[in-house]
Amino acid sequence: MSNATPRSPLHIRMHPRDNVAIVANDGGLPAGATFADGLRLCERVPQGHKVALVDLPQGSAVLRYNVPIGYALKDIQAGSWVHERLLEMPDARGLDNLPIATVKPEPLPALEGYTFEGYRNPDGSVGSRNILAITTTVQCVAGVVEFAVKRIKEELLPRFPNVDDVVGLEHSYGCGVAIDAPDAVIPIRTLRNISLNPNFGGEVMVVSLGCEKLQPERLLPPGSIQIIDERNVADVGVNADAGLDVVCLQSENHVGFMSMIDSIMETALLHLERLDARRRETVPASELVVGVQCGGSDAFSGVTANPAVGFATDLLVRAGATVMFSEVTEVRDGIDQLTSRASTPEVAEAMIREMAWYDAYLQKGRVDRSANTTPGNKKGGLSNIVEKAMGSIVKSGTAPISGVLSPGEKVRQKGLIYAATPASDFICGTLQLAAGINLHVFTTGRGTPYGLAEVPVIKVATRSDLARRWHDLMDINAGRIADGDASIEEVGWELFHFMLEVASGRKKTWAEHWKLHNALVLFNPAPIT
Repeated sequence: MSNATPRSPLHIRMHPRDNVAIVANDGGLPAGATFADGLRLCERVPQGHKVALVDLPQGSAVLRYNVPIGYALKDIQAGSWVHERLLEMPDARGLDNLPIATVKPEPLPALEGYTFEGYRNPDGSVGSRNILAITTTVQCVAGVVEFAVKRIKEELLPRFPNVDDVVGLEHSYGCGVAIDAPDAVIPIRTLRNISLNPNFGGEVMVVSLGCEKLQPERLLPPGSIQIIDERNVADVGVNADAGLDVVCLQSENHVGFMSMIDSIMETALLHLERLDARRRETVPASELVVGVQCGGSDAFSGVTANPAVGFATDLLVRAGATVMFSEVTEVRDGIDQLTSRASTPEVAEAMIREMAWYDAYLQKGRVDRSANTTPGNKKGGLSNIVEKAMGSIVKSGTAPISGVLSPGEKVRQKGLIYAATPASDFICGTLQLAAGINLHVFTTGRGTPYGLAEVPVIKVATRSDLARRWHDLMDINAGRIADGDASIEEVGWELFHFMLEVASGRKKTWAEHWKLHNALVLFNPAPIT
């Protein structure tokens, strides 16, 4: 990165062998702008977009991150704008003959003494929030649950100051689906594991319609949850045999709409009383389970925010915590980087298996990973999925990858975990909730109001311009790295300390402040009937 003043033309090259760099200046640069190294722009280049550092003959590899992100479709003169229309995207890396667990770094030194104030749960997990979640078995009950949640918040929640919120786990699944199809296991276990997220304190409450395919006993079979105490649950609509608090709307005992609402509120009251008795206690940072994700990405994502998150990821792993990164299509082009970092050959093979499954899934729709990039990604300087993937992977830091999760599975180990999910922001977030995160870190360059009602979401801006304009939506400004005002390490430590403060409840994220959250979207690759 140039050390010139912010007003001078600046470009950022990620690797000494790169033959392109991105323009760093807000608003881009006009034709004729000259960099400190003598390179002169032949044409206007927007901020975040690539400029050729040398002449690039037709057919030559265009290198960023020391990786071919494309091949020149025609001769490109030094100082020219290099965009997606000038590049032929490389073929996807094959899944055979990959390096398997070849990277053996020195163990990262332990990071001790860091704690946060969390809620210990009966199953041993720790929550960062104390929330009553109402699970729904089918979309049909969503309106009723929404009505009931509004009443609960207005009439009951003020009586329980130690309960942070009440959320309805609404989704679009449950009926009209091929529920016995092999891939139906994904949405079912996703919803099951979301219901058991650490932020819900083990208090499982279900609202069912009654006739749906996804019956409560199938969603949460006996033994899947730890019952807090024994009590009489024989009141209206409650399923005592399954050990679940289930309010069934089609129960003959319900006469009219308000009868349903009263039953939901009566059942919620029992859970609120127990949740309100819980108190935060000091726990080690190793109890954090953090999901990292990016959305609305731009060319700065892999320069500022994602490297800072990667540094914080290493800090979390050193502290004994669990960190999961995801987004299959946004790491697919770096599969060789991932398999080489696997802690064991079995972990590498699991990653390959997940990539192969997703390749086949995309082929069913007659698309490939190139369908991932959005108009906003390209406007922000990302030419294709290869370039996007190179910037996405750095969120994972440098630690060995110690485990792999299939979509909807729950994490059961510490360290750096690859949780295979689609790259869609809201589907990825939903699946990371199912995996058991108690904190979420989300980087963005174009900007997004994304949030989750179930866990705090820390938003990290890639550019100072975004952080200034969205000053009450972005929590951390990683754009200071490109400005020369902070290092990757400094922003990484800032994020690490902020995570501990948010997990302790001492600070709220902007998404929490404004109560912004996205709907849960279950990943359902099985047929809909």
